[in-house]
Amino acid sequence: MGSVRGRWSRGRQEDRGWLRGAPPPWWVRALPVLLLVAVTVATLITPHAQDAGFLLGAIPPLAVLSYGPLATALLGLAVVVVLNVPATHLDRPGNTDLLTVVFVAALSVFVSYVRSRRDAQLDTERAIGEAVQRAVMPPLPQRVGRIGCAGFYRAAQDGTLVGGDFFDVREGPYGVRAVMGDVQGHGLSALATVVALLGAFREAVLDQPDLESVVARMDRRLAVDSAGVRHAELFATGLLLEFSPDGRAVRVVACGHPAPVLLQAGQAAEVTVTPGPPLGLGLVDVDPPKGATVALGPGDRLLLASDGVWEARDASGSFYPLPGRLAALARTASAELPGAVWADLLQRRYVVRDDATILVLAPESTAP
Repeated sequence: MGSVRGRWSRGRQEDRGWLRGAPPPWWVRALPVLLLVAVTVATLITPHAQDAGFLLGAIPPLAVLSYGPLATALLGLAVVVVLNVPATHLDRPGNTDLLTVVFVAALSVFVSYVRSRRDAQLDTERAIGEAVQRAVMPPLPQRVGRIGCAGFYRAAQDGTLVGGDFFDVREGPYGVRAVMGDVQGHGLSALATVVALLGAFREAVLDQPDLESVVARMDRRLAVDSAGVRHAELFATGLLLEFSPDGRAVRVVACGHPAPVLLQAGQAAEVTVTPGPPLGLGLVDVDPPKGATVALGPGDRLLLASDGVWEARDASGSFYPLPGRLAALARTASAELPGAVWADLLQRRYVVRDDATILVLAPESTAP
């Protein structure tokens, strides 16, 4: 297994991503050349197609979407050549028409140059964003101790690689522990809080003997960060798990976050756990979260999901029925299950308005 977080920015955004600097789809790249060939062939075959010559003027602007300055200039030159070839029956353009085509071609070359510079800058920014993502949330290993891991992450804010959701799985002296959380807000504004919470979790895994103490450490981290900030309202939901050494049980503590779903013998059901207050409100010490211990059998798996998945809605306003759909996907391998849930959600036309995060955990002794 492993993280499939690299697929988060694909899916439904793929077709329109080229408008934000990503490589355009093949049909956009091919359109200027196909249009040039089609008009040229048509005018060579019959003089009645000369009225289609006006389409040649659209070729340089179309080339801007896909090609650099040199290729755009060559296509513009090809248009001028075709207009002056007698065999195409287009060899009598007026001086004004010809000058217009030349001007449009030259302007397209300039625009292509500017676009190329912009794309280079976007590539640099994207590379920086990916480096930040890897630093904040490195790809999950296929296995942490006895626990198999597979994750999926998709930020809600277009063009953003890091959102307000986070997850991690770490092994420490007290066993394998996992966390999933959802910070208030999303996008770059939530990044600092995500970094703080993940840092607190990773440190607490090493020195806190129980899961409730890990929760207290993370809660204190947010409380300290928001101290002295007027109207900070800094909080986050969290879900923490701790697996027994033999992989036959898991302890779950929920802090305002949806409970995990237990996939067992082809059935799926939410784990019953009493939710505690969200992190950062200073209520963990007053009302400590009440953990629940769940027995695990052979083949059992746990799926954790953020609000972006649980609260996805269809056209009628109904929420995505995650446990029911998980039961239908029970035969899916653990490594492919997060991606399968996401694909199912999109295929059924549910609208996701928040960061979407999915994490599947399968103890070795119970892995399929």
